[in-house]
Amino acid sequence: MLVVFHHSVLAYCRYGHFDKQHYLWSSAPIVDTRKFLGFDLMVLFNDGYFMPLLFLLSGLFVWPGLARKGSVEYCRDRARRLGLPFAIAVLTVIPLAWYPSFRMTGSTAGFGHFWAETIFAGPWPSGPAWFLAVLLAFDVVVALIHGAPGAPRYGPTMPGPSRCFALLALVSAVAYLPMLGLFGPSYWFSFGPIAVQASRVGLYGVYFLAGVLAGSGGLKSFVDFLSRVIWAWWLLLALVLFGCLVAEVTSRLTSWPALPPLTRLALYGCSLVLFCAAANFALFGIFSRFARRSFGPGDSLANNAYGIYIVHYPVVTWTQYALLDADLPAIIKAALVFVTAMSLSWLIAILVRRVPGVARVV
Repeated sequence: MLVVFHHSVLAYCRYGHFDKQHYLWSSAPIVDTRKFLGFDLMVLFNDGYFMPLLFLLSGLFVWPGLARKGSVEYCRDRARRLGLPFAIAVLTVIPLAWYPSFRMTGSTAGFGHFWAETIFAGPWPSGPAWFLAVLLAFDVVVALIHGAPGAPRYGPTMPGPSRCFALLALVSAVAYLPMLGLFGPSYWFSFGPIAVQASRVGLYGVYFLAGVLAGSGGLKSFVDFLSRVIWAWWLLLALVLFGCLVAEVTSRLTSWPALPPLTRLALYGCSLVLFCAAANFALFGIFSRFARRSFGPGDSLANNAYGIYIVHYPVVTWTQYALLDADLPAIIKAALVFVTAMSLSWLIAILVRRVPGVARVV
């Protein structure tokens, strides 16, 4: 839901801009003239932690899966569960999502022409599907390590939450800050439809590895660890560190223009890795404390979350495109986009998963 919300409000951020000459250089596929500053803060908040969180969550189940299936069968399963949806998404869902952005440049070319140019001439954006390709690569690397002679079968015993936080933040900084200094915050590595944010590839790898190590002793051990996480303290720390991140970002427009670029990047990078770690601890603590009962809508959302992730993007962009000329405040437009995208993508995921064999993949 946070991913769908994030994409739903990008069109209405104050920093949003659209480049008619190079539409893929725009801040989002669709950029509306209606803006709301609060969405900038929400996007900054989400962007600071939720992709590392998804890699950490994915890593939790890697070692048990490898122990149960072995490296070869595990990689085969990951190729089916990640590689196949990625290929289908970048050939169908993602071009459909970017076509309204292409139309905003003033072009009247049909979708068939746009699709052929995207696939065969490029550039070929991957949209949210980039996560699947990167996660598959991480899975394969860990599977190769697991299959190597003498590889450990269990990870180290987890220390207390405070020590884990300090270690996670330190290793994240080591992985993130040099790449941030080399490539800046916005550059993406790309090869065809396979892409990843250059500065964050190491950060994502660290969180994925943290998940692998946390899950290597069994999920019960990780749940026991979460019982020691005092959610209120971590939430307070995350909010304080987010305030530091906001202060660093807003200072660029006010009193610190004389700071050297690398110093500014270092301040931003340190603020981000600390906030990211604290936010992950806070969310794990909150859910382990309060999410103790299953209920119908929540179970359905859990079962269809992967399908929603794959199919939601064109619903978001086409709804934003349809609302461009609507005389409505940005908050109302974003709410309409979010409700429409969640409802339709949820319904599509439910229907698609009823096709024989599809539920085994998504």
